[in-house]
Parts: sequence; structure tokens; C-alpha cells
Amino acid sequence: MTDSQAAPVGVLIVDDDPLVRAGLAMMLGGAPGLRVLAEAGDGREALTLTDRHSPDVVLMDIRMPVMDGLAATEALRSRARAPEIIVLTTFDADDHVLRALRAGAAGFLLKDTPPDEIVSSVLRVAQGHPVLSSAVTRRLIARVAESDHDRRRAGARSRMALLNSREREVAIAVGQGRSNADIAALLFLSVPTIKTHVSSILAKLDLNNRVQIALLAHDAGLLDDD
Repeated sequence: MTDSQAAPVGVLIVDDDPLVRAGLAMMLGGAPGLRVLAEAGDGREALTLTDRHSPDVVLMDIRMPVMDGLAATEALRSRARAPEIIVLTTFDADDHVLRALRAGAAGFLLKDTPPDEIVSSVLRVAQGHPVLSSAVTRRLIARVAESDHDRRRAGARSRMALLNSREREVAIAVGQGRSNADIAALLFLSVPTIKTHVSSILAKLDLNNRVQIALLAHDAGLLDDD
């Protein structure tokens, strides 16, 4: 199948505000390569519609009645064939956003993000790329106070111990926001080798994406000197 014949990216919009849903549906529905499959007003409805439509990407609001976006994200990302999830929020430093990222969301977007950026973010996530820079991740982490810091650090270090020395180097580089090409140049390895290491890290640590690798490296204190 050629690129011109490729199936459009299926999107599920989840927000309790019908005006927000309508605006997103109009914006995404008119974008090449995207198709809005359905709209949900809460997390529970999102689970039902995901079963029915199998979307590639879910745009997920956090604060909703019945089931909030955090619980829905955790439920969806625990599935064998989980859709990618982009969290929609009005705050760029929110503990709920950080928890959603830890649960496997591929990134977050502010609700006032320009339409073209929302479209490009959905397309990127559908291709397996996170929509969250390392700088934004660290700013988010730095502004969210966590009372269980010591427990989280001990747990993160225990998980990182599952990696061999090379995988650990790659994980730290991912946490520093480096691309595969940058990591390859840094470690004098090929890009395919770095991709293999990243895949191994994700499998060993039971993670979904590079954002989670970066968060775990941060929690383990491996980025403190960077």
C-alpha cells in the first residue's frame, strides 16, 4: 500500500465539553490523513467506543465525570492493543498529566494549542513518536511536588538495575532528550543498534514509549548531573 493509499489515522475525541469536542472534530475531520471515528463525554464511554472503533489515537481530557481521563488512560494503555493517547489539559504543570505520562500517554497538548500543531501531533503519535520534548518533561516534573520522592527513586533504581551497562547509557541519553541518531554518534554505534537497545529497554522495563524511559531515568536520579 502506498502512502497515498494508506488508511487515515483513526481518532477518538474524549472531553466532557460538547463544544470542545465539536471544535476538535471539525478541526481534525478536515485534516488530510485523519478520520474522527467517534466522540466520548467521559472515560467510561471512551473505553466502550475504543472497543467498538479501535482508534489509533485518543485525545483524552483529564477532568471528566463518571471516569476521569487518568483512569481511562491507565485502563486503555494496559490493553494488549492499546491506542496511543494524547492528554488534553488547560495546565502544563499538573500532577494528573504527569501520572498520565507515567501510565503510558505519548504526550500532552494544551487545549489552546494551534490547530496545525494538534494535527501534526496526532500524526506523529500515530507513527510512534512522543509529542513531548525532554525540556517540557523536566519542567513538568520540576513544578510538581511529589511526596513519595524517596520511595519512587528506590523503585526506579531497582527497575533500572534490570538493564545492562549499554542499555543504561542509552536510557540516560533518551532521558536527556537525544534522538536515536544523536545517541548513536555519542556511543559510536549504529542507529539500528540504538533502536534495538531502546526496544530492549522498553521490553525489560515493561514500558510503552520513550517518555516513560525519560521519566524513569529522572526518578532514578540518573539525570541529576545533566
